[in-house]
Amino acid sequence: MDSNAIQTEADFWGTLREKVQAELEQSRRELKEIALMLEQSKSEVNKITQRNASITAHLQLVQSQFDSLPRADIRMAYDSALDAQQRLFVMRGQVEKLQSDQTHLNRHVALLEQVYHALEGGIPGGGAARNASVAAETVEMMIQAQESERQRLSRQMHDGPAQALSNFILQTEIAMRLFEVDSAKAKEELTNLKVAATTTFRKVRDFIFELRPMMLDDLGLVPTLKRYLDAFKEQSNLNVNLTVTGNERRLESYQEVMIFRAIQELLNNVTRHSQATEVKVLLDMGETILRVTVEDNGKGFDTGSLVEKGGMGLKVIRDRVEMLGGELELDSLVGKGCRVAFQMPPVMMAG
Repeated sequence: MDSNAIQTEADFWGTLREKVQAELEQSRRELKEIALMLEQSKSEVNKITQRNASITAHLQLVQSQFDSLPRADIRMAYDSALDAQQRLFVMRGQVEKLQSDQTHLNRHVALLEQVYHALEGGIPGGGAARNASVAAETVEMMIQAQESERQRLSRQMHDGPAQALSNFILQTEIAMRLFEVDSAKAKEELTNLKVAATTTFRKVRDFIFELRPMMLDDLGLVPTLKRYLDAFKEQSNLNVNLTVTGNERRLESYQEVMIFRAIQELLNNVTRHSQATEVKVLLDMGETILRVTVEDNGKGFDTGSLVEKGGMGLKVIRDRVEMLGGELELDSLVGKGCRVAFQMPPVMMAG
């Protein structure tokens, strides 16, 4: 290798090390901010819980004197209870979200620290082994970056429409109790309002799951796939069958994310293009090879004229699989359905 090539490679690794260091420092700052916000939120929850207990006791007293108290006093009591319950509901949701963000960011920081230390010590060896190692680290960082963006969107949904709809349901329940003395028609309208809000809330929760299923971090790939395929089957009206073989176990987060997103994109392709009525998903978690197969009975296509479109796409799935040391197979004929399979070495979750 001539001196220019050596210098170019050194510059590349130096630039990459600086980028990783900057991302690591930023993530550590965000982790400190989350820790502070979490401490403050927990303290606020404790205060609201104590206040809520006293308001609940007062509300029970009001209920025992419902017929004798002025309507204004009754309304004030229920308004206070509503405000306290809303604030408690919101703060508990914020604590749960901050805890989830803290867990994810801790993993992200740990990953960046490993990459930075590896870069700081130099990249040992050469040839295919080094290329495979670098490729794995590169795809891991790419997937983590994309998932961070998805989590940002998920947080916006959680703090916005989802939280508003949750409060909306709570308001209707308290309003129904407040207006028990009103006409039957008012109760009927409030009941309908609650049903509509609950339905919309479930749709928003499904959207949040699509953006970033938190159970993927907590429970792993297989339980998340089962949950997702159940929802997909209901929404698409397709007959979807999942088969899991081999030794079910946790994999490294970036590999679980990559596999889940690949299956998600392949299933979306089925609904958009295949006109299939049945889809089979096979996950074989072998000791040395992990294999995924998605097969449908749709109209199929000519693989020779396949044109990749936006989104993740087959090409991106293939690239990611190959960067992780695997390979992808595509088998389809017009009128004969489609079968996509990819395999790679499994990367088990550390300790």
